[in-house]
Parts: sequence; structure tokens; C-alpha cells
Amino acid sequence: MAFLSYLDISVSAMAAQRLRLEVIQHNVANASNTRTASGDPYRRQVVVFGENRPFKNMQPGKNYVKNPNFGSILEMTMAQRRERQMAGVQVMRIAEDPTPFTPVYDPSHPHANEEGYYYMPNVDLATEQIDALAATRSYDANLTIFDELKNMATRALTIGR
Repeated sequence: MAFLSYLDISVSAMAAQRLRLEVIQHNVANASNTRTASGDPYRRQVVVFGENRPFKNMQPGKNYVKNPNFGSILEMTMAQRRERQMAGVQVMRIAEDPTPFTPVYDPSHPHANEEGYYYMPNVDLATEQIDALAATRSYDANLTIFDELKNMATRALTIGR
């Protein structure tokens, strides 16, 4: 049943949206972190998606981005996907949002500079809520597609009875 390969697309999309929700959660948790290990305020992170093609469809000579290790939750899924050469959604990288930090005037703040300003992270909670809602709806849509494909496969198996 060739249409079962479409399950890979839905599964990979759900895994990608789950990672996106985890990054959003990390952003919200650090929305008021004015100092990181590097000395700068926390910088918002965003997930960049791409297309994952099966090996047989890749064109020779093209450079494809390798997946960095995104942690144990996605690591196993990505290893399984590389092993099976699944088609679908691929997390290309987790990038930093280049939006500038918000300056706040408070000379008494421990992270204030000589002029009395310190910088807040570039995390906007309203934007994070909208992104979380979009990721949740995308996950739900892919789950619906997965369920429908599974039902079609089950019905196809009963045709010969």
C-alpha cells in the first residue's frame, strides 16, 4: 500500500511541531532573563523547517543540511527517520531571532550599564502564544490526517473479505 508512506509525512510534521512547542516553552520561561552565560539577555529562538526527501529522490551533488542534535526527544526520531529515509518535514535548525533587545531605564538594576539602561530579551509573550496556537493546530491537523490514512488502510484490508 503505497499511500502508507504518507504516514511518514504526518509523523515527521507532528515531531517537528512538538519540538516547536518545546522551543516556545523555553522562550516563555526565559522571557525575563536579562543575563545568560554569555553576558547578554536571552535571545528568542525559532525553529526552521525544511523538506526531507527520501535518499532515492535526492539529486547528486546537492548539499543538504545535516541535523544537529536537538536533544533526546527528537534525537531518536531523527535517527529512525535517517535509517528509514522517510519523506516529510525536517527540522533544519534552531535559529536565534535577530530582533533587537528592548532597553529599559533603571539605574538600580544589577545589569544596568553606565547610562542606567539594561536590556530585556526579545521575547514577546503574545507572539509566543500565537506561535503555540499555530503549532498546536498544525499538530492536530496532522494527527487527523494520520488517523484518516490509518482508517483507509484498515478499510482497504477488509475489501477482500
